[in-house]
Amino acid sequence: MDNLYERTLLFDFYGELLTPHRKTVYEMVVMEDRSLSEVAEECGISRQGVHDLVKRINKQLVDYEDKLHLVGRFLDMKNKVSRIASLTDNEEIKRLAEEILEEL
Repeated sequence: MDNLYERTLLFDFYGELLTPHRKTVYEMVVMEDRSLSEVAEECGISRQGVHDLVKRINKQLVDYEDKLHLVGRFLDMKNKVSRIASLTDNEEIKRLAEEILEEL
């Protein structure tokens, strides 16, 4: 899985479990692709502090996934629904599978 895609999924699933400060810093660095220097200046911490914080947040998000497996289950379900849609000739089932994929 692509690193940015993986980080985004983990944040989507577990971001609300982070403190507001950690959530803000992570959004700025990962989602907005801002430089460590920009984030450090805006948050009033050192560039190294931002780097270390993002590294700790990544580990925290991976730890959540290791315990809860929500992202893994989501991806598994998405793959199974895609397989169902590709294996059937029934147009109604294909339509329903596509609707489910859109909602996921």
